[in-house]
Amino acid sequence: MKTTYFPSFLILFLILTLGSCSKDSKITTTEEYDELISNLSTNVIVATYADLANEGSILAAKLAELEANPTPENLTAARNAWIAARSPWEQSEGFLFGPVDQAGIDPSIDSWPVNVTDLNNVLNGPNALTPSFLAQQEGTLKGFHTIEFLLWGEFGTKEVNDFNAREFEYLAAASSTLASDLDHLYQLWSPSSGNFIAEVLNAGKGSQLYVSQKSVLEEFSNAIAIIADEVGNGKINDPLSQQDISLEESRFSNNSKRDFSNNIRSIQNIYLGSYNGLGTNKGLSTIIAVQNPSLDEQIKNEIQLAINAIENISGNFGAAIFSNVSQVEAAQSAVRDLQETLESELIPLISNL
Repeated sequence: MKTTYFPSFLILFLILTLGSCSKDSKITTTEEYDELISNLSTNVIVATYADLANEGSILAAKLAELEANPTPENLTAARNAWIAARSPWEQSEGFLFGPVDQAGIDPSIDSWPVNVTDLNNVLNGPNALTPSFLAQQEGTLKGFHTIEFLLWGEFGTKEVNDFNAREFEYLAAASSTLASDLDHLYQLWSPSSGNFIAEVLNAGKGSQLYVSQKSVLEEFSNAIAIIADEVGNGKINDPLSQQDISLEESRFSNNSKRDFSNNIRSIQNIYLGSYNGLGTNKGLSTIIAVQNPSLDEQIKNEIQLAINAIENISGNFGAAIFSNVSQVEAAQSAVRDLQETLESELIPLISNL
């Protein structure tokens, strides 16, 4: 289940209509937040999407090589490229707002579960498996997880001799389509193209979407709480509570723990204001440390505890939900603690600026 938040249009309406009633608590623009918003937008969000687009291009190239020369070495290289591309995608889930949502890009990239029945129908059908053909298909027939399923197989044991020519063709086309979607997402944010970043940077100064800088800070805060909720109450909870491995996302590749920890790192990146060594370290923590230093330390600690608890689950996640239940429950509890703090303390504090 996902926590319900006020729709963004309602938040904007309240800010517009109530702003004059309490001028001291309703920020519009301040130099204090300019660098923070610029840093998160440029050095975290756009930098993550730039990495994602680059890794998507590498994945497409590796799968083209695999189709042209199907060797065990090229299969391993393609799988490694998939894992590498998955990392910035999962680290982008702490800011799933803007073009990824508005342009409907997310379903094409990350739909789950794979529609195996329809996938087999396409593989056994007469259509040429081209990028343009796959681009027209629904999300469950393309994107990360369809590629994952074809690369590893149902039980993660697929070898290069288990592939047929249509599967190699499908993988090459699907990865090309994915790379195009990932580049499109980056371009929509990029200042040299779609320039959505300008909407964020110009909050309170002519932005069509954000009437104040506080509305942007609220967007950041809500987004990181949403992904904490999704990890704790969806991605971990569903397979654990139902003892059903088929509900585990990224199970074919055994990449689930890495996915989950990278989701929490996406929260960390926004909170601390850095990504892969980039950034000025101005994030939401910059505000919280001034307003409530003990809360700032609590959030930083809870983020790291959640990452550690996920990574400390023994073996792969699919096996752990049966054999290491206590470790999985500990990870879930750590993520839920973080979610609770973000929802009950961080979001109200930002809303009361």
